[in-house]
Amino acid sequence: MYAIAPTPTADQLLQMFHRDAPGLFIGAVIVSAGLIAAAFPAIRRKPDPLLLYLALFAILYGMRMWMQASLVQLTMQGSLFFLKLRSVFDYLVLVPAFLFFNAAGFLQRGLKTAIYLGVIVLGWLFLATLIFGPRAIYYQISNVLVIGGLVGLVVRSIRGSSANPRDFAVVRRGLLIFAAFAFWQNIQSVLGLGYRTVEPIGFMVLLGSLGYVAARQTLERDRELGEIQKELEVAKRIQLSILPDAFPSSANFRVAARYVPMTSVAGDFYDFIVANDQQAGLLIADVSGHGVPAALIASMVKLAATSQRENAADPSRLLAGMNASLCGNTQNQFVTAAYVHLDSVSRKMLYSAAGHPPMLLLRDGKVLEIIENGLMLAAFDFAAYTTVAHPLEAGDRVLLYTDGLIEAANAKGDFFGQEALSALLRQTSDLLPSDASDHIISAVQKWSASQDDDLTILICDYAGNA
Repeated sequence: MYAIAPTPTADQLLQMFHRDAPGLFIGAVIVSAGLIAAAFPAIRRKPDPLLLYLALFAILYGMRMWMQASLVQLTMQGSLFFLKLRSVFDYLVLVPAFLFFNAAGFLQRGLKTAIYLGVIVLGWLFLATLIFGPRAIYYQISNVLVIGGLVGLVVRSIRGSSANPRDFAVVRRGLLIFAAFAFWQNIQSVLGLGYRTVEPIGFMVLLGSLGYVAARQTLERDRELGEIQKELEVAKRIQLSILPDAFPSSANFRVAARYVPMTSVAGDFYDFIVANDQQAGLLIADVSGHGVPAALIASMVKLAATSQRENAADPSRLLAGMNASLCGNTQNQFVTAAYVHLDSVSRKMLYSAAGHPPMLLLRDGKVLEIIENGLMLAAFDFAAYTTVAHPLEAGDRVLLYTDGLIEAANAKGDFFGQEALSALLRQTSDLLPSDASDHIISAVQKWSASQDDDLTILICDYAGNA
């Protein structure tokens, strides 16, 4: 049991207030600064470790100052929970500080390891205090750790850092000033001296220097992100330019394509190798991976396909030629592809694929899967491909697509699947290819919890007017 001290007189309370007022005010200022630092990432909706660690450091330090005030201690007199809480704040306050220095790049491996070990010890002191209550030995261990950590940081600051020199110079000045005040405060605690607390003054200086670094690095990252976004927009326009324009007006074929990338640029690709009244050669491809690397390889697929136009009427030879062009040039990324050649003169449909989902053929209200797969492109130089032939009948509708459609997952993790896609193809049989494409893409997007892959489809109707 803790003894309850006599109730102080009015004069004593007034003296406590005058003694605590500066600390309470500084604590409020520090907490406010921490809340402002935490508000920036929330307003911008962009997580920022530097601002988060700075906010935690400031809020914990300011609350620690309040808990050390005599008026607060008088209010909570006799509360074991308050004593434990006040003690654990002494151990917790250092953790976000060290994490900030690490995130800012100011810690190298040796010092980083030592500080992480110190954080583990502080964690044990935190748990021990919660379980057994405050102990003098815990404070002694904590003070030694603080002094050791400050010595390490000061020595490291004097030796320099590989981080941004301007940022490090600012932090070094703030750190040296804070270290001087903190050394004195912790030495007082170790020696049992009772002079006035001066550490918060140094902390205000340090907080200002850390706030400057956090704000400058955040603004710099935003500037770099803005530059990247501009470059991605240019890359997006370039990638869209390699996709073909609308299929030309044809008496026999009506073709619609839809391309919905997961990010600004993507690895899906389609092309019309041949497009006229008599023939339609439709290619679709999917590069492994996402983003800029996949988009760069998609442009290589475009060049490989263009070089094989002379083989437009022979799907297996076209894919073999593309594979020969791509092998060894894609940095271990592979490409799946499917190509169909429709001929209104011979009324034949020739199809071949390279590790791609099967083509769907809608005929007389039934959906058929056309499968004729070889090995994926750009992976094996010995890959061979074969062509399957089917008669071409008036009213046929073919659908080529990438696996982003059938592998779209809902909130439960269930895939959209081949059967649902086939059902959609039947349901949209009365729509124009363009409207059917929009309906299918919309249905997949409504199904999926988030778009985790690129979505690309090609729909071609054969009118059979030749």
